[in-house]
Amino acid sequence: MFLRKSLVLAACVLALSSPVWAAPAHTYDFGQPAPAAKATRSVEVVMGDMSFTPKAIDIKAGETVRFVLVNKGQLLHEFNLGDAAMHAKHQQEMLKMQQSGMLTPTGMKEMDHSAMAGMDHGTMKHDDPNSVLVEPGKTAELTWTFTKATNLEFACNIPGHYQAGMVGKLTVSQ
Repeated sequence: MFLRKSLVLAACVLALSSPVWAAPAHTYDFGQPAPAAKATRSVEVVMGDMSFTPKAIDIKAGETVRFVLVNKGQLLHEFNLGDAAMHAKHQQEMLKMQQSGMLTPTGMKEMDHSAMAGMDHGTMKHDDPNSVLVEPGKTAELTWTFTKATNLEFACNIPGHYQAGMVGKLTVSQ
């Protein structure tokens, strides 16, 4: 009896840890997140209200960069790596967060999802590995390994911020 229970328990553990049951991971054709210790250089990006300094960043393919994000503005801002199409899609997600009350001008709120009938609660998170929110007066980091030459943007996708000019050019060269 003990052996049978042990085998059943082992089978359950294996089944639950199988990659078949795992949620698909975010993948990006331009690279992947990396630990800060792997960074070959750091780049400070200052976030003002509706601006980034610098406005353009040049990176080499294969380089791992630690972005140090300093929010000197009065509003919550985002640093998000991607192309224009990715930003457009993410802006729609951020708009839903704002409309739900989860995203405020200065931060993120924990939400009581039971009060949000009819909404897709699975998308109500800000947890993409290519993105970080930085509250006013705070500093955050994002470390990324860029795997191929491409033209990207770094942007704030909080509703209205991208459109107000809070976007910069990120060039990854060979």
